[in-house]
Amino acid sequence: MDKLSSDKEIAVRLLGIDYGSKRVGIALSDPNGQFAMPFTVIQNTSELITEIKKIAIDNQVKEIILGESKNYKGEPNAIFLDSLEFKDQLEAKGFKVIFEPEFMTSVQAERFQGKNELTDSSAAALILQSYLDREKRK
Repeated sequence: MDKLSSDKEIAVRLLGIDYGSKRVGIALSDPNGQFAMPFTVIQNTSELITEIKKIAIDNQVKEIILGESKNYKGEPNAIFLDSLEFKDQLEAKGFKVIFEPEFMTSVQAERFQGKNELTDSSAAALILQSYLDREKRK
């Protein structure tokens, strides 16, 4: 697993999540909260919250940006309903979790890099970058 934390004080680091029923893509922002970078892919098991909490603590993350998955009609789908429970679990651990609309980010990631073991983390980076870009425009 990659480790991006350092001994220096980190200004703002956000964690992006592409939530899936089998795999969960994780991305981290740079220390200034301007750029999103793929970090890792975690299997969606009973240890998922524990693993994400460790990554967040190790990298001094305070906020999590979670992809808000909807179908082609813009309606909640099965993954969205699961991600609501996941969001509640993260918030119970003390994290602020913000939904960011996402649509076919895994397909977009595959187009950029081809399908590989890091596709889900690249999708998480797309979700996180979308949020960062929107926040910059405010």
